[in-house]
Amino acid sequence: MGLSKTERRQRIKYRIRKIISGTASKPRLSVFRSNKEIYAQLINDESGVTVASVSSRDKAIASGSKGEVATAVGKAIAEAASKAGVEGCAFDRNGYLYHGRVKTLAEAAREAGLKF
Repeated sequence: MGLSKTERRQRIKYRIRKIISGTASKPRLSVFRSNKEIYAQLINDESGVTVASVSSRDKAIASGSKGEVATAVGKAIAEAASKAGVEGCAFDRNGYLYHGRVKTLAEAAREAGLKF
């Protein structure tokens, strides 16, 4: 009997977080995906501050399929980053595979001008 799904994701998450850390000039773009919603936040790990955050629960994000919502969240986090004066970031997939909604969010953020 192997690891449960959450234990496996937790191990991958810790493995990623050993390497990736956010700074003031290049914060960490952390993505959390639940079954229903998707969240993205830019985190400065040096001071422990969230620079900007966007989620699918925000009123400004239009409803639609999960993929469309992930695209909207990606664009919104890139806009929030530019308002906060951030050009680049380190992408933290948070133990999820770079596939589906996580990939869609990342590509939308890149297209909207966020560099990672």
